This record gives sequence, C-alpha cells and structure tokens, in this order.
Amino acid sequence: MADPFLSIRHVEKSFGTTRVVQDFNLDVEAGEFVSFLGPSGCGKTTVLRMVAGFEEPSSGNIVVAGKDITRLRPNQRNIGMVFQAYALFPNLTVAQNIGFGLKVAGASRADIDRRVTEMLALISLPQMADRYPYQLSGGQQQRVALARALAPKPKLLLLDEPLSALDAKVRVSLREEIRTIQKELGITTVFVTHDQEEALSISDRIAVMYGGKAEQVGTPFEIYNRPATKFVANFVGTLNVLEGTVADAAAGTVVVDRQQLSLKGKLDGSRPGEALSLALRPEAVALGRRADSDASLSGRIADVHFLGSVIRIRIGIGDRIVSLDMFNNSSAPPPAVGEPAEISFSSKDVLVLH
Repeated sequence: MADPFLSIRHVEKSFGTTRVVQDFNLDVEAGEFVSFLGPSGCGKTTVLRMVAGFEEPSSGNIVVAGKDITRLRPNQRNIGMVFQAYALFPNLTVAQNIGFGLKVAGASRADIDRRVTEMLALISLPQMADRYPYQLSGGQQQRVALARALAPKPKLLLLDEPLSALDAKVRVSLREEIRTIQKELGITTVFVTHDQEEALSISDRIAVMYGGKAEQVGTPFEIYNRPATKFVANFVGTLNVLEGTVADAAAGTVVVDRQQLSLKGKLDGSRPGEALSLALRPEAVALGRRADSDASLSGRIADVHFLGSVIRIRIGIGDRIVSLDMFNNSSAPPPAVGEPAEISFSSKDVLVLH
C-alpha cells in the first residue's frame, strides 16, 4: 500500500500552559479533499497553520510526499494557502496578485503571463485581469486568492475557512467551484470549516475536532450515520435525544418515559438500571405507524410549524421533544397541538450514546 501523501503524526501544540492540539494524527491520500470540522477553539486552524509552517509543533511530525517538513520555513514547503480574509495586495491588479508568487520565485515574464492566463480561465474571471481588489465582489476576491495560491503549482492546498466572510448564496456557489477545481487539478486539499453542511457536501473525508483532538475521521456518510462519540453525534446534523434506562441488556430492552423499547443487540456491555441517551435523526422518525418500523413511542403534539412544502412537527415524550418533518399534503391537515401522537422508527436507526 502506498504511503499517504500528507501524514500528521502525534502532533501537539501548546501556547504557554494551554495545550490547544493534543496527539493529532491524520493521513491524507494524494488527490483527497479532507475537511477539518469543529467549533471555534477546537484546534483545527492551529493544525492547518502547523502544516503550512506558520506555527511550529510542540511535538510530532508532519510529512508531505515522503519529506519531513516539520521544521521547514513556509516558503520551503511548496504549499498553497487561502485565508478567511482574502489578503490580496490592494495596490496590485488581479493579474499581478495571481502572479505574485511566481515573480518572487524568479519565473520569467512569459511564464508568469502564461500561468496567470491559465488561472484566470480556471476561476472564470479572464475579463478581470486589470482590475484592482476593491473593484471586485467578495466572491471574486476569494477566487483570485485561490488562483494566487494555485499559480505556483503547490503540492498541497490548504483552505482556512475561505467562505465564512461571504453571504450564504455565494458561499454555496463558491464551495462547489472550489471542489470542481480541486477535482480538475487533482490537488490534495485540506479545508477548515465550522459549517457542517459545507464539510458534508464537498469532502471525501472529514476530521471532526473537539478539544484539540480528532474525535472521528471518516467519510461524510460515516460521520453522519455512524458517529463515534456523543460530541460528533450532537455536532454533525440534527439529533433528537431521549433519556432511557436499561431494563434488560441481554434482551436489548430499555425504558423511555415508562415505555419499553427493544434495541436488539445495541446494549452490549450495559447494566440494568444504567442511564442511556438514545439519539434519532429527524428523518428516521415517522408520525404514526410505519410498515418498516419495529419501534414506537407515544406522546403528544407540542408544536406544528407550517413551512410550505414541509410541516415540522414536535412531539413531547415525557420531558423531551422529538422533531420530525413531513411533506405537506393539501388533502390531509396536520395534527393539532395537544393531540395524542405516536412516533415510529427502526431500532437500527437508534444511536446509543453512553
């Protein structure tokens, strides 16, 4: 099996007595798009800055394409980086900004012009070459920042929350463009974001970070459907969480609001009387009995929100609320607040959070 293109091994970083990254490990394959996802302060940008060379690890090693770069200066790493703030030179034109790194590296004027033309075509801004940053929209400025990072043909591309300063519509459009460009070039990319939808939509794999550690690394499908920790389950996507007590671990039965559920083999290692949190994604829950469901709970309608094509319903079960969405059906009015209600779901969709 080939060695990973980027290997981060046992990397730690402390600022004074505060440890912000703890024993971080990750392998990234050539051409892969990996996102660091987590809340502010979880260490994701610090890891990225250590890969770029702007911070030095307190311990551990970083290897790119078989070469240990842990102690190299940023300009010795051949890594492109795009920042949250566009960081374009205001006194340079778009073409001059894109060609800046090539000029510093001593490339010929002909080579710079040719590469700038290629990059302008790649970001679909060939007509903007002679404009200055202040004459561009935020989305256009970030495209130019991306082109500038890619112009010197780096081995690795790092993106530090590059879309967070843009409005929602532009963000969605630009993230799709970034992914398309990344696939077209085949460049290994690490993307930092706190936006779960962003990470889920464009990543090959996601490293979910919390407290300076990688809580889980996996594909978007794995991260969403099979969260490894309680933090990942709560941070990625929307969860309904119910509190239960183990009745019979061998039989897989648990009691929720004095109602018994069978979870079929999901209680291995549990003890009778042990408290458990049971989580369900909203899309796994149906109102009423569903043919493919083997579990159900009873409660009362707490809220009904009409959202056009979708109706969001909240059902009270004991002191907990379960939310679900159902499609609007013009011939079937939604239930009324206060009505008794039954929800059904498949036991295989229940996440047991110890």
